[in-house]
Amino acid sequence: MAGIDLNITFSEGGLSDNLLTDIEYVWKTDNEFKRIDQDMNVFVHVWHGNNLLIQDDHVPDISTSQWESNEKYSYKREIYIPSFIDKFNPYFKGHDYLTLSIGFFSPYDWTGESKKEVLREKLKVFPQPDEIPEIIYENGWYNLEIDYDTDLKQWRWTAKKARCIIDNPHRDAILIIKGSFQSNVFEKQQVIFRVNNLLLDEFFLEEISFEKSYEIKEEMLGEGDEFYLTIETDKTFIPAEVFPDSIDQRELGLTISFIYFR
Repeated sequence: MAGIDLNITFSEGGLSDNLLTDIEYVWKTDNEFKRIDQDMNVFVHVWHGNNLLIQDDHVPDISTSQWESNEKYSYKREIYIPSFIDKFNPYFKGHDYLTLSIGFFSPYDWTGESKKEVLREKLKVFPQPDEIPEIIYENGWYNLEIDYDTDLKQWRWTAKKARCIIDNPHRDAILIIKGSFQSNVFEKQQVIFRVNNLLLDEFFLEEISFEKSYEIKEEMLGEGDEFYLTIETDKTFIPAEVFPDSIDQRELGLTISFIYFR
């Protein structure tokens, strides 16, 4: 788009997978900028090969119909780079690349003709550092499911109760849990989080998806080399008993798209 330039910076000095990071967007307009008659959305697509690994389409803080020439518009947004690097691949050379594509599109256009790319950039990504606590999905978890054509991209189903074993960093840390529940099965669903035997949070889900963030104090984690994170729910369902076309006999509780602990 003529008259619009974009610079981005990440809050992290070096990017790794399994990383939550801020992107600062700085849009600049110049003399060639022509006023935009409608409010455009911003698309943010991050590709790994042919797979759309991350999607963060959004509305800019100041609507594009209000933009003027020779101005600067900046804001920050948080994205999560999931674990995607296979360090054991014999062709792995210590890092991998993602392709970042950012631009505008009209939310009222279903043809795709309004899509205008402003920036395309290669991102060099390293494996997460070895000192990052490892998360082991122990009991009550089903296998990881991946579908890059969906909003979640990847997720695990829980049973009624699911437990993780996590390396104890012996320091304060940030815990973020993101997931969803089956709103076409339940009207609401209770969720309980525990760290070891301590109640961390208890809430009811009425919206489809949730994202919870907690500051975990060192004393909550105990003295051992590992600690337990438990996720419980009050309701489960068996898809084959609910949906006529399903043959899935698993007892399912919640979908957890990621657990982030650093």
